[in-house]
Amino acid sequence: MPVDVDRAFVRLDEGLVHYRHAGETAEGVCPIYAAHAGPGSSAGYEPLIGVLGESRHVIAPDTLGNGDSAPPAPKVPDIEYYADSVCRVLDALGIDHVDYFGSHTGAHIGCELAILRPDRVRKIIFDGIGVFEEEFRRKLLESYAPEMKPDEFGTQFTWAWHFLRDQMIHFPYFMRDPEHRMENDMPPAEFLHIHVTDVLKALNTYHKGYRAVFQHEVDKRLPLVEVPSLFMSSEADPLHKYLDDAAARVPGSEKRLVTKAEGIDGMAAAILTFFA
Repeated sequence: MPVDVDRAFVRLDEGLVHYRHAGETAEGVCPIYAAHAGPGSSAGYEPLIGVLGESRHVIAPDTLGNGDSAPPAPKVPDIEYYADSVCRVLDALGIDHVDYFGSHTGAHIGCELAILRPDRVRKIIFDGIGVFEEEFRRKLLESYAPEMKPDEFGTQFTWAWHFLRDQMIHFPYFMRDPEHRMENDMPPAEFLHIHVTDVLKALNTYHKGYRAVFQHEVDKRLPLVEVPSLFMSSEADPLHKYLDDAAARVPGSEKRLVTKAEGIDGMAAAILTFFA
């Protein structure tokens, strides 16, 4: 059975970083560091953290500027900055190195972490990393994550709901036509509520991680990764179409497509098998 997931904070120069954690530390076995996708926080990982925590110690922080973590210090942070923040979280927790699992934004952060600080990463899993063409990256940078602020009419509340809901229907969500329609079931309202709440918490800063990703030249950076790597994606993830391309850029890497039928159990099994 999945174990209980607890919550805690650690302090960096930017302020408090919130993280979820589960499982027990075992001698000679490094923790799993789980870095979430945008938007939202590690709340979306809670079921996965509970399953992984049955056999491994798992820590899953909210990336700076997301969830309950402090905002990033730079006005325009880049992926290298977020990778450095991972090292500083590990330092604050007294952890030398980890097995790193990163999804979407978290995967891009992991790419730079593996390149710049391979001493902190034993193995890495890239879940749903997008190798976007330059023109498509430009469109994403222009339209995907608008800078938002509260206003006297409360339009941020309806914007956040539709921002999350539309991501379940189209990719990218602002291209609302049959060509970009996804074939996934709409998640329950409770799921949307959790993620919308996270976006509203970080309304002024949620866009910074997205924009760092869309400026990240991952096609040029992935070949520099020398840490043992698994490229993984869920069949329900629109970014699964980049799986083969991304894996081909890291010699000797493995790849794994998790089907809709396998779900979270299949994802957890793939993670634990690779990290074993």
